[in-house]
Amino acid sequence: MNGASRTALAAAKERLDALTDNTSVDAVKIADELAAVTALLDREVSLRRVFTDPAQSGEAKAELVARLLGDKVGGETVDLVSGMVRSRWSRPRDLTDAVEELADVADLTAAERDGSLDDVEDEIFRFGRIVGTSPDLRAALSGKGDQPSFKSAQTELLRRLLGGRARPTTERLVIRLVGQPRGRSLEGGLDALSKLAAERRNRSVAVVTSAVPLSDEQKRRLGAALTRLYGREVHLNLDVDPEVRGGILVKIGDEVMNGTVGDRIQDVERRMAG
Repeated sequence: MNGASRTALAAAKERLDALTDNTSVDAVKIADELAAVTALLDREVSLRRVFTDPAQSGEAKAELVARLLGDKVGGETVDLVSGMVRSRWSRPRDLTDAVEELADVADLTAAERDGSLDDVEDEIFRFGRIVGTSPDLRAALSGKGDQPSFKSAQTELLRRLLGGRARPTTERLVIRLVGQPRGRSLEGGLDALSKLAAERRNRSVAVVTSAVPLSDEQKRRLGAALTRLYGREVHLNLDVDPEVRGGILVKIGDEVMNGTVGDRIQDVERRMAG
């Protein structure tokens, strides 16, 4: 997403943040309603084209939103979507992607309120690692069947896997991802959710892979050095892989740093100092 769509999404997130700053607003309800709007726009190609048509006035598009959704979702969600269709979008699909992202942000906001956002972020990461090392599980959750019974079976499988073991927000986000993949791979969708959770905390995610678990002191030093280097908080998602052979692999976005634990920490500190 770029250009006009990126600007429109940023504005929509600001409106959502302003709305959910009011603790009386039910963020989970808004997430559910935005997810339903996502499904509608994903099905109705002509509708999302109308909503993103620059030849149509923003007010006319907002009135259409109110007529279509007014008796199906709450007023807060109608206002959010109305604001989005008033904006300019680079392509129709970007509007659907943005509504979906706002649904995820609303759920993450609920987790932030109850103090579970860190746990949700870690659980999404861990579940992604499990999926990545289990072809059978990935196949079961990535099936393309459209029958209600097939989707129901996938949801039941996720409830058995996550129920009682993960936070409710994690369960909701993963079930929604599997139920509405919208062309994404399961791993890609989980990675996007992890990054969105990190963004919610205004920080970056460093995926750190080491041959053995890092000590508390190593984690503290590495986290502090990366935070100073990047100028923002860096959350460490830790993984252990014996194939690393005593070294450490640090990946932040597209940047990969490799070396021994001690050398890597010292190198980060040198780069920060320079």
